[in-house]
Amino acid sequence: MGPVNRRLVGLALLVAAGAAGGTAIRATLEEVFPAQPGQWPQTTFLINITGSLLLGILLEILALSGDDIGWRQRLRLTAGTGVLGGFTTYSSFVVEIDQLARSGHLLIGASYALISIALGVVAAGAGVYLVGAVHRRSAGRGSH
Repeated sequence: MGPVNRRLVGLALLVAAGAAGGTAIRATLEEVFPAQPGQWPQTTFLINITGSLLLGILLEILALSGDDIGWRQRLRLTAGTGVLGGFTTYSSFVVEIDQLARSGHLLIGASYALISIALGVVAAGAGVYLVGAVHRRSAGRGSH
């Protein structure tokens, strides 16, 4: 195996390790706080919104700290793609929407879908904005 292939395998292993951890955390939370039939799937909703916020924070911190190489790339792949990719869950989200719709709770299912997507985007944007604001504030202090 050449150096490029070893590097790619190493990066893939980082993603896999991170995903295993993120998935384990999500599965534990969903086991402890299961969705109730016919009700808003609160656990998945909070996981996805929190994950979106954390991903926005992580990516903005990494973007402000330099190019996506070396430790930044490894952290992005491990924590972002791996941990947060495993922690958040589009598959559970879609299954829960389907279960709500099939059990006659169309309004809850549709609301859950639309609000989850909208708040996920807002949360990711909020994470990016917050890190940028902190960065601008600390940069402003350094110029005095």
